[in-house]
Amino acid sequence: MAVNLPLPIPEKLTAVSGIELGHAEAGIRKANRKDVLVMKLANTATVAGVFTKNRFCAAPVQLCKEHLGALKADAPIRALVINTGNANAGTGEAGLANAQETCNALAKLLDCAPTQILPFSTGVILEPLPVDRLVAGLPQAIENLQEDNWYNAAQSIMTTDTQPKAASRQVVINGQTITLTGISKGAGMIKPNMATMLGFLAFDAKVAQPVLEKLTRDVADRSFNCITIDGDTSTNDSFIVVATGTAGVEVASTDTPEYAALYAAVLGLSQELAQMIVRDGEGATKFMTVTIEEGKDAEECRKIGYSIAHSPLVKTAFFASDPNLGRILAAIGYAGVEDLDVSKINLYLDDVWVAKNGGRNPDYQEADGQRVMKQSEITIRVKLGRGKADATIWTCDLSHEYVSINADYRS
Repeated sequence: MAVNLPLPIPEKLTAVSGIELGHAEAGIRKANRKDVLVMKLANTATVAGVFTKNRFCAAPVQLCKEHLGALKADAPIRALVINTGNANAGTGEAGLANAQETCNALAKLLDCAPTQILPFSTGVILEPLPVDRLVAGLPQAIENLQEDNWYNAAQSIMTTDTQPKAASRQVVINGQTITLTGISKGAGMIKPNMATMLGFLAFDAKVAQPVLEKLTRDVADRSFNCITIDGDTSTNDSFIVVATGTAGVEVASTDTPEYAALYAAVLGLSQELAQMIVRDGEGATKFMTVTIEEGKDAEECRKIGYSIAHSPLVKTAFFASDPNLGRILAAIGYAGVEDLDVSKINLYLDDVWVAKNGGRNPDYQEADGQRVMKQSEITIRVKLGRGKADATIWTCDLSHEYVSINADYRS
């Protein structure tokens, strides 16, 4: 069960003008489940994305990067197609051919060029994509196309997720209401080195392509790039932002109040979607915020934050509510910050001051640490005493259930 994560309410997921969503049950891996999603975009839409840095990146990721890199003003991206159940990763030339065949088939149905299609896959790695089933499901997905189909869309991209992940919000810019809605998926193999397993976010403002690309990169770095469940970077990580351009607000530069307002809204929604992934981490029972303060720069803060958040010893201690908090100090020490002065470090667990100036706080009582660790949401705060930089990482505990889920993943 996800940690303090209510199910999204379909009626509260707001339609975004200029994007239609349709799903199908194609039997990619299992029968009778939504496993294909098509997102059809208005001609006015601009699209940007960031992708996994895993050298074994999946065939659809390679094709997405190629299509986005060759964008032409008179041939914008017209649709996204996503399948679950099979990652089409580690599949060589045959995998690339299958991803291309998917683009070709959808392009024919939508009367556009294959380069105007972005393909995405998620699921089991090193298995051939049943492309014939995927292609056969595309007409059904197109028949289901509608603007208010976000809940079904969120269900259609799930793998080991226990529930769909989706959210909406609105922001007023220049007196006009801009609507934003997004979905994400992921529960394991989560240590994004760019974004998340899969994340798609759309809004109806008009945004110039270079501006959207910068917004997407910057937002990813402060949202999906700040989560970890198990430290594994997937082969298929993709985060896509779509500006449909159907509203009356135009953002042509990053140096404007309009951009600032839009950026804040996109960042807020992206952080919400990213945290949903952690809350639904495989076997998770606790949601943990790791905040590193007073660092020399953000990079070393993130390095230390991830060192704590990745540590299986830290994560299992939190699962057991065992205040064996010296494990956190050890993780700080091996994070790779060579000139770190540990005598300046202070460690807090929520309101409890655990370590003072590099050693156990004389006033710390283990009962206080255990009280905090029994909570379902916990903040670990570290002050480095080196500067003014900070960073926040979101993670979860590591339970017996995580091992069970991953031991049986393909069955």
